[in-house]
Formats: sequence, structure tokens, C-alpha cells
Amino acid sequence: MAGLVVAGLLVWQAMRERAPGQKKTAAAQTVKTAVAVVQTVPVTVTANGYVTAINTVDVRPQIQNVVRTIHVKEGQDVRAGDLLFTLDDRGDASGVAKAQAQLASNRADLQDAEASLKRNQDLLARQFVSQAVVDTAQTRVDTLRSTAEAGSAALQASHVALGYNQIRASISGRLGAISVHPGSLAQPTGTAMVTIAQLDPIAISFSVPERELSYIVASYPDGAAPVVAIKADQSQQHGKLMFIDNTSDTQNGTIRMKARFDNAGRSLWPGTYVNVSLVARTLENAVVVPAQAIVTGPTEKFVYVVQPDNLVAAKTIEVTAIERGLAAVAGLTAGAKVVVEGAQNLRHGVLVKEEKVAGESTDLKPVRVSRQCC
Repeated sequence: MAGLVVAGLLVWQAMRERAPGQKKTAAAQTVKTAVAVVQTVPVTVTANGYVTAINTVDVRPQIQNVVRTIHVKEGQDVRAGDLLFTLDDRGDASGVAKAQAQLASNRADLQDAEASLKRNQDLLARQFVSQAVVDTAQTRVDTLRSTAEAGSAALQASHVALGYNQIRASISGRLGAISVHPGSLAQPTGTAMVTIAQLDPIAISFSVPERELSYIVASYPDGAAPVVAIKADQSQQHGKLMFIDNTSDTQNGTIRMKARFDNAGRSLWPGTYVNVSLVARTLENAVVVPAQAIVTGPTEKFVYVVQPDNLVAAKTIEVTAIERGLAAVAGLTAGAKVVVEGAQNLRHGVLVKEEKVAGESTDLKPVRVSRQCC
């Protein structure tokens, strides 16, 4: 009897819960939200770059000769015109002496011929010689004058050849490893005696997506776009764009650029890798939301917008750029309240309630949005 009573009570309770006019209310899901705001967003392109010297010179001799003296040390800073090497100049010095002696002989012969011409001209005036004698004397003077000019040119060439034995720096910079020693045979076609690299100013070479080129050219018509180098210690150094390649790489769709940096402190060294950033354009009045609010669907991206009745609606958007947890989007109005946490369990039309955290603000702060390259 007791069992029958209990069973009857359970049936009666179930019938009460299923009575007409009564509905079971679904529980609201707890979420965190943020309000979309309007900001001016600089879109920054970041890329991996490497430091390169603006000017690099391989020092080679112009003549084949033996090295006599080395006047510098490896790693030394030099200025343009500084003496680096002296070659054995004895053969060229004797050539200069020979050319000087030959020129002196030619000038003496010319002086004698000019005196003879003067005498024959005086005799012709007194009709003691014929015109043919004067013409012959004039021809000899002209010939010896040309010979003297050739001797002068030969002397200059000898001085030039003698100067080749003194090898000087053509640019200011820092020396690399010296590959010769006193007594070594230096050759014009051999290994460079030393390399000079200009370290101040210096350049950083990097590549950006070709789609960004039109934005960069439009934003900086003069080409002097500001570029920031981020070094290994996370310190930054500012420079300016100095070169845009005249063609893009068809294999990876990028275009090569170079930026110029002052480097008096030698903080940038040729061959090292750094990260660079370049503001390609600025988005005026862009709508910004937290990146975690964006949900990626099968064919599109969307966010859940909380309506005034606390029901969520899926809103399709287009992401313009993302960095540091924030995204600039299109297709969303400012002031919209979007779900940033708890979206994984939501569906269109689901009832939600906002979780309040003490001391936490849902307002977005100004952000710098960028695109990562390469």
C-alpha cells in the first residue's frame, strides 16, 4: 500500500509539471562583452630584415706587384684617402727617372732646333739661304715639339704607374680581414687585399607584400617613409625608407626595400637580422573590437552582438587588420556590444547575461594595428 501511495504522488507531480500554460524557461548563458569603438588606426607592416652596408669596397691593386708595407690593422676605422698598403715601387720609380731623362733630351733637341730655325729665318731675310732651308728647319722644330709632348705624356704615365704602388682607401669605413702580408704577391684579379664597409650610415634590407606597395607610395609620395628597427635586445632605432626595388619577386609576391639608419654608435652591424616595422597607411574612423570576439565560420567571420533584450545575434564582419589582441573590422557599427568570452557555446538567438568583474573595464584603448609579413 505504501508503494502504491508513493507511485501515485510521483505521477501527480509529473502531471503538474506538464500542465497546460506552463513552460520551462532556459537558463541564460554567462558571457563577457566589450563595446566596439571608433579609432584612428595606423596599419603597420612588419618584416624580417638584415643589416647591410650602404657601400662596400673590395680593395685590389691595379698592377701586379709585391707588398712591401701594410699601414693599417684589421678592424681599423679608416677615412677616404688613408694609405693602406705600399707595394714595391722600385721598378716604377726607375721608369719615372727614365721618362724624365728622355723628356729632358727631347726638350734640349727642341731648343736647338728652334735656335736653328731662328738663324735660318734671319739668313732668309738677308737672302743668304733659300726658303727650302727654312721649311726644313720648321719641320724639324714641329717634329721635336711633338716628341717632347709625347715624352711629357710618358712621364705622366710613369707617375701614374708609380702611384699605383700606394693603395689608399676609396671610402670611409671599417676594415675587414687583411688577406696579404709583406712579401705577398698582390694581383688585380686575385683575392681582395681587404674589404672596407661603410657602417655610418647603414642600411637594412627587407621585403614587404606587394599589395602594400600602393599604400606606401600613396602615404609617402616623397618615398621617405619612417621605418623602425627592433633589435635583439628589443630596443628600437628609427630610420627612413631609401630604396624600393623596381620589380617584385614573382615566387613569393614580395618587393624588396631598404631603409637608411644613422649608426654612429655601431648598434647595427652588417649581416645581422632585425625586425622592422613600417606604417603603410592609416585607417581613419576604424571600428575596433577585441580579436578574441571574432568567430571563424566555414565561409566567413562573424561576431556575436548582444541585443537590448539580451539575445545574441551573429553579425558577419570583415577583418581589416589584427595585432596585440585587437582587430579593426568592417561591417560593425560603433557602440555594438560584442561577446569576447563564452562564444563557443552560443547560437543565434541564445539568451545571455553579462559577467561583471570588479575593477575591469570593457572600454578599448587606442591600439596600433599591423600586418605581419614574411
